[in-house]
Amino acid sequence: MARFPGAVTIITTLTPQGRRGITATAVCSVTADPPSLLVCVNRATGTCQGILETGRFAVNLLPDPSGDVAMRFAGVGGATGEEKFALGDWRPDALGLPVLADARVAFSCEVAESLRAGTHQIFIGQITDISEAEGAALLYEQSRFHRLAPL
Repeated sequence: MARFPGAVTIITTLTPQGRRGITATAVCSVTADPPSLLVCVNRATGTCQGILETGRFAVNLLPDPSGDVAMRFAGVGGATGEEKFALGDWRPDALGLPVLADARVAFSCEVAESLRAGTHQIFIGQITDISEAEGAALLYEQSRFHRLAPL
């Protein structure tokens, strides 16, 4: 799977206990009508528990460069929970979910379906709001960050 390149995202949620977020590349579009996304989240994370509890999440497509933010939300350095949000300019969306101000795209979603698969929970979220910014997105492949370049 390390050979399979993926867009680097931060999946976030807001719980009564605070903001939660993780780095993820297991994100894809599902349908255009209604507009929806699929995300896979490890069940052992506070982010997964928060999404299960609230039924809401945001997907933030990271700009290039922002490997430092990706690594922080992946757990490098030991930051957890609210501590992760000390890096980056995070703002609440219309649902109160944390979105990165310079995300290339930020999707706000409400859970439409959920399925348990091994160690992960698969959420299909119906998109309720989108914000966009210009610039290249960050990619990850073979344990390294990459950038898109036109052919």
